[in-house]
Amino acid sequence: MRKTGIALTALIFILSIVLAGCGGNNGNNKATEESPTAAPAETNKATEEAPPSAEPTKLTLWTFVQQHADFYTFMANEWNKANPDQTIELDAQNIPYDDMHTRLMLAFQSGEGAPDLVDIEQSKFPNFMKGDVQLVELNDVVDPEIPNIVKSRVDIYSKDGKYYGVDMHVGATVMYYNKEIMDKAGVNPDDIKLWSDVETYGKTVVEKTGVPFITFEGAGNWSWWPAINQLKSDQVGPNGEITVDDPRNIQAMTYFKKLVDEKIAAVSPGVGHDTPEYKAFMNAGGAAAVFMPFWFMNRFTDEMPDLKGKMIIRPMPAWEEGGNRSAGMGGTGLSITNQSKALDISKKFLAYAKLSKEGNIQVWKQLGMDPIRTEVWSDPAMAEPNKFTDYFGTDIFTTLNEVKNEIYPVNIRETSPKVFDAVRNEIVPKIFQFGEDPETVIKKAAEALRKDTGQ
Repeated sequence: MRKTGIALTALIFILSIVLAGCGGNNGNNKATEESPTAAPAETNKATEEAPPSAEPTKLTLWTFVQQHADFYTFMANEWNKANPDQTIELDAQNIPYDDMHTRLMLAFQSGEGAPDLVDIEQSKFPNFMKGDVQLVELNDVVDPEIPNIVKSRVDIYSKDGKYYGVDMHVGATVMYYNKEIMDKAGVNPDDIKLWSDVETYGKTVVEKTGVPFITFEGAGNWSWWPAINQLKSDQVGPNGEITVDDPRNIQAMTYFKKLVDEKIAAVSPGVGHDTPEYKAFMNAGGAAAVFMPFWFMNRFTDEMPDLKGKMIIRPMPAWEEGGNRSAGMGGTGLSITNQSKALDISKKFLAYAKLSKEGNIQVWKQLGMDPIRTEVWSDPAMAEPNKFTDYFGTDIFTTLNEVKNEIYPVNIRETSPKVFDAVRNEIVPKIFQFGEDPETVIKKAAEALRKDTGQ
């Protein structure tokens, strides 16, 4: 019994020391003090079971538009939320237009220094299709989405059946009508269905309001290229042949010159629609209408504030019954360079940002552009109030849905840059600024272009 008592006493003594040690933090363990029931063992178990966080893959992206850089940064953050096991660290760099394209060309020539991803402007793209293409083929991510997108917006970044870029937007060309002026003239924009109607109703607008019905650029391509695209024509053929003098092109330009001669149309102040002079002119109610790509909306919202609530968007007039009422103009293709050391995740991010439903909705929300994935045009998210719906009304995408199957592809080939320069700097100015005969001017320019390009 005595041995048992001694053992018991010793056990009690040992336990008292252990318990004193467990509670002896002098109030320094704040977590234990605030939550005496907290179980350190559980915390350790959770830490042990959590997978180690993967290092993000670093990707560099070049663009020449700050809004694009902001969009890609936003989408990278969204990607990381959705893919915590494949996060990326995106360095989206905004570089001046000419500098960026020149740096990219030099990087390809030297074999080093190119980014993982790059925005390449539509008219510059042919320069990167010459010789050995140093952009990564994207068919494996583009082909499955062809039924869901406006195909022409990837066709322009293709060569020999291979896709090398995905556009930011459709660039659907639409009519912007000043409803206040149209109402004053007693003309309903929805009655203008054909280009021949422009002459008929345009005369009424001029007579009743004293302002021209429409404006054309005096040194640009936005007033001719969309119109001939409606006729399924182009300034360059599928193989780069000069087609600027196609009879359909001459027909369209001759008609537009007639509208100018009849004072139904006016040459835009500043000789371009994207000029300060023109925007001031329109902001003051200078003309009843203009047709420009969808991306021109933000020129109205940001630079012509007095027209808020007065402008509406409708399809372009067709050249004939059942003809196309729109054209896809302008664009920037996101591409992957063959110098990227992270091709797999670069492709996944490109597809997420430019081809997914989520990405296309954000193209509208973040940039106010018409996404290439047409199913989202009828998504409720597209009708949510923003500065564009406040300005133009809530039926913007109703118009786009009307014309989504009426957008004919354009040809962007190696000869395109020279042709575009001739159109902007020679053909259009001679006709609209100096009143020269369209057919004579166009044919002479086409002959010079063929000689210059060896055709």
